[in-house]
Amino acid sequence: MDIDTQLVIFDCDGVVIDSEVISANVLIEQLAVLGAKIDMAFVQKHFLGCQFATVAAKVHNLLSIILPVDFEAQYRKQLLLEFEQNLTVTSGIKEILTQLNVACCIATSSSLPRTTKALAVVGLTDVFAEHVFTASEVKNGKPAPDLFLHAAKSMGVAPEHCLVVEDSFFGVSAAIAANMPVIHYVGGGHIVDSMGSDLHPVSQAYPMVPVLNHWHYFKHLMPTLVS
Repeated sequence: MDIDTQLVIFDCDGVVIDSEVISANVLIEQLAVLGAKIDMAFVQKHFLGCQFATVAAKVHNLLSIILPVDFEAQYRKQLLLEFEQNLTVTSGIKEILTQLNVACCIATSSSLPRTTKALAVVGLTDVFAEHVFTASEVKNGKPAPDLFLHAAKSMGVAPEHCLVVEDSFFGVSAAIAANMPVIHYVGGGHIVDSMGSDLHPVSQAYPMVPVLNHWHYFKHLMPTLVS
């Protein structure tokens, strides 16, 4: 990828923190109480990379379930408890963050309290500081380009000089809609556990998007960005 990168925009869940298996299991368990029988593959196909309002709408449309008014609050409460016990970073990301020689930020569909807590648990609060942007700050969440464009503008970098790292179909689609170069990260536990030998939907839809299966190989894809 031969681009003049001045900013790396990381998705958070499944890219920086290995949280998607935890999040999915909590959601699966709580939806089971309401009569839904879904698995990790279902969550990855329909919910991965979406903000909660979109997830709630899809639960209604796909499963014919209207979530109770306190469902989101209870889900987030249980999720934070699980984070405190089990959350880790994705393998190798901390080394990359210490070696980056350009600016970086996070652009996530998750809420700010959840993201702030997650970064604190894994010891990355100081790395990203105030450079965390969430879907609540824009009109349209992923796969719309709004969040990535908002992050770039806030960081003072033109879209064509940004590099997005995403794990989800909706996230990669959002980066492409924003006309930003993007890498598809597939090193998270949720992808390893759920995809098996099948070709990821991102690769099916966007075969030209580079795939990164471990952070050790990031410097080979983008050698000018790490020292």
